[in-house]
Amino acid sequence: MSARRVSDPPAAEGFIMPLSEHEQRLLEEMERNLYQNDADFVATVSGRRGKPNYRMIVIGALLAVAGVGALVAGVIVRQPLIGVAGFALMLGGVLLVITPGRSEAGSAAPASSGRARAPRSSWMSTMTDRWERRQDERGE
Repeated sequence: MSARRVSDPPAAEGFIMPLSEHEQRLLEEMERNLYQNDADFVATVSGRRGKPNYRMIVIGALLAVAGVGALVAGVIVRQPLIGVAGFALMLGGVLLVITPGRSEAGSAAPASSGRARAPRSSWMSTMTDRWERRQDERGE
């Protein structure tokens, strides 16, 4: 173990400054409000929007493999158009694989997100006011 000298900058060793008790309470309150007021956002970020569509995953994987084959064939026969078409196939296949499947909950999202806007904006304005007050108290 090496002792840190006073002159060393904290960022040089990955120094992490802990949150104060007040900041921890604010963070916990923000998390609670996020989970309560914006369930659609939490569902989107968590990535759990229903079961995966295995048919699209298989089709995407096959397209990606065919795209790689066409790309290699385009390089072998020195035809750039075949290579570009292979790359496009490969890209389309990968996008099909990684794009989350649509679920019945996804069709109800626009209606529920419209109702959640008013509380979120008032909560956000409250948090903004608190932040500005804290910055004014610190003199920043």
